Amino acid sequence: MTGTERGGGTTRTGRDETPEERADRRWGELIQEVRVAQTGVQILFGFLLTVVFTPRFAQLDRTDRTIYIVTIVLGAAATGALIGPVSVHRLVAGRRVKPQTVGWAARLTLVGLVLLLATMTSALLLVLRVATHDSSVLWLVAAVLAWYLLCWFAWPLWTRHRHTTR
Repeated sequence: MTGTERGGGTTRTGRDETPEERADRRWGELIQEVRVAQTGVQILFGFLLTVVFTPRFAQLDRTDRTIYIVTIVLGAAATGALIGPVSVHRLVAGRRVKPQTVGWAARLTLVGLVLLLATMTSALLLVLRVATHDSSVLWLVAAVLAWYLLCWFAWPLWTRHRHTTR
């Protein structure tokens, strides 16, 4: 049992698991997180793929077409990054490298989340530009981007810092 003596009792400070058990647990947690992000990015990407085939697409100006192209490429990249951990795991399964696999898959998932953030922001910009030619579009997109950054990165990093630096 890991722990420290405090006030006559033992307080656990961590899990009592082998590196392999820890890798298994971390992999299970990671794959659940990836499932949520994969579903979102795949639905968004699928929708984006159909846009080019609508009659309205031909009416888009050059800027909106450029935003669309950037958005579709970002969506493709996000999809690849978020599906990547499954492929990595499948190709290295049974090779006794699960701890390293979990580390690389976690990094790839983080890249996928950043790409998903960029895809969603770009898609929002495109939709709001087409829906309204209001000058407030950039402010709305910036506000939503700030919200995504807060929910996806700032709050989790603050929580990690607050609870692991004591």
